[in-house]
Amino acid sequence: MFKTIINAFKVKDVRKKLLLTLLLLFIYRVGCWIPLPGIDLDIFQTTTDANDFLSLLSFVSGGALANGALLALGVSPYITASIIIQLMTIAVPALEKLSKEGGEEGRKKINLITRWIALGLSIAQAVGIVVAFGEYLTPDILWAGAPTWLVGTMTTIMLVAGGMFVVWLGERITDLGIGNGMSLLIFIGILSSAMSSLMTATSQIGTNIDFLWNILIFLVALLLIFTFIVIIDLAERRIPVQYAKQIKGRKMYGGQSTYIPVRVNGSGVMPIIFATALITFPQLISSIFWPESDWYSNVLGTNSWAYIVLSALLILFFAYFYAQITFNPEDISRRIQQNGGFVPGIRPGKPTTEYLKRISHRITLFGAIFLAIIALVPGFVFKIIDTSSTSSIVSAFSATGLLIIVSVALEFEKRLDAQLMMRSYKGFLK
Repeated sequence: MFKTIINAFKVKDVRKKLLLTLLLLFIYRVGCWIPLPGIDLDIFQTTTDANDFLSLLSFVSGGALANGALLALGVSPYITASIIIQLMTIAVPALEKLSKEGGEEGRKKINLITRWIALGLSIAQAVGIVVAFGEYLTPDILWAGAPTWLVGTMTTIMLVAGGMFVVWLGERITDLGIGNGMSLLIFIGILSSAMSSLMTATSQIGTNIDFLWNILIFLVALLLIFTFIVIIDLAERRIPVQYAKQIKGRKMYGGQSTYIPVRVNGSGVMPIIFATALITFPQLISSIFWPESDWYSNVLGTNSWAYIVLSALLILFFAYFYAQITFNPEDISRRIQQNGGFVPGIRPGKPTTEYLKRISHRITLFGAIFLAIIALVPGFVFKIIDTSSTSSIVSAFSATGLLIIVSVALEFEKRLDAQLMMRSYKGFLK
């Protein structure tokens, strides 16, 4: 990967895109440290860390929520809006037709709908945060003497504006830079949270040398989990396809062998995000309307058995659900047959469809079990070796964070390779 980045800086066009991407990411990180006026930052940070849902949002945003920053909402409204659109695409025939047959114009309309939903979610989250922290809103120099309701209104407007600015930044990175903008914003936010937690932990080594060994053991365990994630993320089942020879006029076509790659973890991190959002969203509602009640956090807290079982079941369900969206055996079988191809040993048509379904279900089951293990086991492993020296790092490295870091890094390298390959072909043709 480092060699790819070095080669990318040697190509002028790719270098410009890389530098622009880094500049936009830097602007995002600066916005994560600009505090909102009228907020007691110390109490805000303490309360955020004590709430599982708010701490998750703060973790994904690189600590922006805990900092009471202008971009505190981060990418969560847009990601949630994207999930809603994907679910609606399956349930609403008009959206399904628009996504499949609309082409470039249809994609623009779906993106516009996603932005409007993201705006609505930004308003809802901003109002929820202001209501939850209403007692900590204090007029400062910017609006000295203003009533609390006016401070809350202005804070809500600024939070919504910051959330939509993040959406704009992500789209600019996608259009003008390299890689998916939203994924890179999540990536840099998680990496920033992890690195700041690591720095906090290493600063404690001077008080006790045993802290060093605890941190080293933790990092070794983290490296092993990273390796396991990379191996599974790159693993795929290759289904061979043979195309028959066809003679048209004086030329012969076909006769080649290829394969259909079926990724073990084809759904990526989405099932974990879906499951986590579904479990933690009621806690957000409870913290807004019933702040004194802790029943939900006690029953479905991150350390409870109910949370573990429910998370595993939801991950399995959403893994199969997402597989139905991304892999359609009937369409693949029809395309193979139309192009004169066949799977060796399998008759074309319905038998090929059933064969692809069986393969897809088995691979999806293995991938779902992998996601459930990654989502639940690392937390227990980290807690076993967790001491006062590693507690800050343990909270920073979640299963979702680990998967996102690996997936985005691998995807970024593929996009960079594609950019270099395209330039190489252009140079060869010239």
